[in-house]
Amino acid sequence: MRLQIIETVADLSDRLSDLRAQGANIGFVPTMGSLHAGHVSLVEASVAENDTTVLSIFVNPLQFSPDEDFDNYPRNIQADIACSKRHGVDIVFNPPPSEVFPAGAEIDVKAGEFARLFEGIYRPTHFDGVATVVARLFRILGDCSAYFGEKDFQQLVVVQKMVSNLSLPVAVVGCPTVRELDGLALSSRNVYLDRDERSQASFLYKSLRTGASLVEEGERELRTVIAKMGAVLAQAPLADVEYLAVVDPETFLELNHVEAGSKIRLLAAARFGRARLIDNVGVVTR
Repeated sequence: MRLQIIETVADLSDRLSDLRAQGANIGFVPTMGSLHAGHVSLVEASVAENDTTVLSIFVNPLQFSPDEDFDNYPRNIQADIACSKRHGVDIVFNPPPSEVFPAGAEIDVKAGEFARLFEGIYRPTHFDGVATVVARLFRILGDCSAYFGEKDFQQLVVVQKMVSNLSLPVAVVGCPTVRELDGLALSSRNVYLDRDERSQASFLYKSLRTGASLVEEGERELRTVIAKMGAVLAQAPLADVEYLAVVDPETFLELNHVEAGSKIRLLAAARFGRARLIDNVGVVTR
């Protein structure tokens, strides 16, 4: 199917109704554009598992705080369309704000207390903004499978809980983080890193891998794990560390000690100049 560019909710709804009448199932990749290999991995997962893949490009104003980079967020719609075409996207949904927020951009879905932790401390309105726009996009798309990267792990869990709470007909699929050769997780904001910051940014992942290895080797006292993670990240003097933590991946409550067979998530966030980077690694203890 030839790539279609659709800008209105009515046109997308009509097209999806036609496809469903033909028996097609729908995969959905919501993005803010500035596509990179991480987004491509989500597209490839959707293309492999669905008859039709829709990719949205919409820079959501509600998930940016006043002091964040909404106006300067990387945008290149023509490059994004070309990338989508190369990788098998069938429909690019690129709506203006008035289509997504016909009555104006206001938060009307609350992400809950879970979203006040970690990212919610540093970006207090972020997850409410994410939940609001994702809920609207899901209602526009209807029955579909939606693909999200695990790099934004707290966001992934917020979306899963929101879908469950609102009984939306969407299967949320988490996909592995895509990384550079040195481990840095791909992110649209990596373009903000200068040469020195980029050379040190990989220590965020190195700190997580150090912590994960300790747990995998049998360390159960997580304060020791976090201390070791901090020592690794201290080798990057340009890193302004916001948090290092080990949490229960279902509740995001911090853990101090784990037993064998536990699922845990190691989290890290730090600023490198203009770029605020987050990352995580999942571990099942032995």
